[in-house]
Amino acid sequence: MIAEKALLGSFLKANYLIKDTIIRPDHLVDARNRQLLQTMIDLTGKGKNIDIISLSTLANFEDFGGISYLNDLQSFGNAEKFQDYEDLVLEVWKEREKQNILTLAQNEDWEIDKIMTRLEGINQAKLDDYTSIDTALIDKFEAPWTEKSVKGGVQTGIKKLNNMTNGFQDSEVTIIAARPSMGKTDVVIHFAKQAGWQGYLPIIFSLEMPEASITDRLLASTGGFNRMRMRNLNKGLSDEQKEQWPNIITRVSETKIQIFDGAGQSVQEMRAKTRKMVHQFPDRKPIIFIDYLTLIRSAEFYGGNAHLQVTEISKNLKGMAKEFNCPVICLAQLNRSVEQRQEKRPMMSDIRESGSVEQDADLIIFLYREKYYDKNSSSDVLELIVAKNRNGPVGIVPSLYNEYTGEITDVLNQRSV
Repeated sequence: MIAEKALLGSFLKANYLIKDTIIRPDHLVDARNRQLLQTMIDLTGKGKNIDIISLSTLANFEDFGGISYLNDLQSFGNAEKFQDYEDLVLEVWKEREKQNILTLAQNEDWEIDKIMTRLEGINQAKLDDYTSIDTALIDKFEAPWTEKSVKGGVQTGIKKLNNMTNGFQDSEVTIIAARPSMGKTDVVIHFAKQAGWQGYLPIIFSLEMPEASITDRLLASTGGFNRMRMRNLNKGLSDEQKEQWPNIITRVSETKIQIFDGAGQSVQEMRAKTRKMVHQFPDRKPIIFIDYLTLIRSAEFYGGNAHLQVTEISKNLKGMAKEFNCPVICLAQLNRSVEQRQEKRPMMSDIRESGSVEQDADLIIFLYREKYYDKNSSSDVLELIVAKNRNGPVGIVPSLYNEYTGEITDVLNQRSV
């Protein structure tokens, strides 16, 4: 392979590159090249120079192909293009390893989680995660004299929440936590629609609710239909609502929401499915929604230790957000302790297995409705309590929630789209 020759030739021309590279002998295809690279690494570790003369004194010199082969390698070498050669060798190794993993998985009947974990490990091997401080400072130098607009994230459709968070940000994980039936799924559907109408690609992983229910909620909240009517549309909708129906279908279709409703999905599976969607919709940036945290399957069982499982999942969610450079919004259940307090508004400790979640999340939002606890209340206010905001203030954001249609609106009672 020419890239391997160019890489080795560059080492011969610039010995210091051997200490800088992450390429290992097993990354190379040619057995002769693997042996030569290992020899170069060993000699460099002993403080010796690497050149054709010094290599020619070794007992196994002919195993490398002799003088003619080393001269051939050196002719391909170019220290200035070394980074390109590294990238090429690594990419070829990745493809080769993926095929090896798939073959081994088929022969040994691996479970899907093990396959996905191994494949993700290959995908994450990269060379482009380095930035020198000089490079980082170039864009900052003129900043005090240059007017620059603040980069907004994915807008939420709730003005005060946008002001506090600047929207959902790339590479950040948001946890939305509440007790069952508080409105978590409707809030996620609201955020997903907002993202879709802004030109993003909302990907919903619904680990509990089937796709048909998600679709019904999307239509009901968009059209302002009572969800009870969705059970029998022919009899449930009025003539006026039926006239609106085609427009509602079109409006929801414009969101380009993608729904995966398989139970017990792992983060590795979600990554693979997200990658497929990204390739399918190259003009749209993804935003990932997961319903909900403790239904995600961990890659390891950890003897049934829920804390360790959630810790792994939490870190993997953060890794997924960084890998796709997109927001990840994940729902979480609160434990029963909140029910036993006089003050029902949630706290961090109410999140199930909260330690790792609290640490890894960039934004934590609790949901609270007075009407949930006081059935005599006529309030339709849904509080979004921003309890953690890594890059901004915390506080309570009121919104209006129609529990019959699932629609979320701003406190001004204006439809957000």
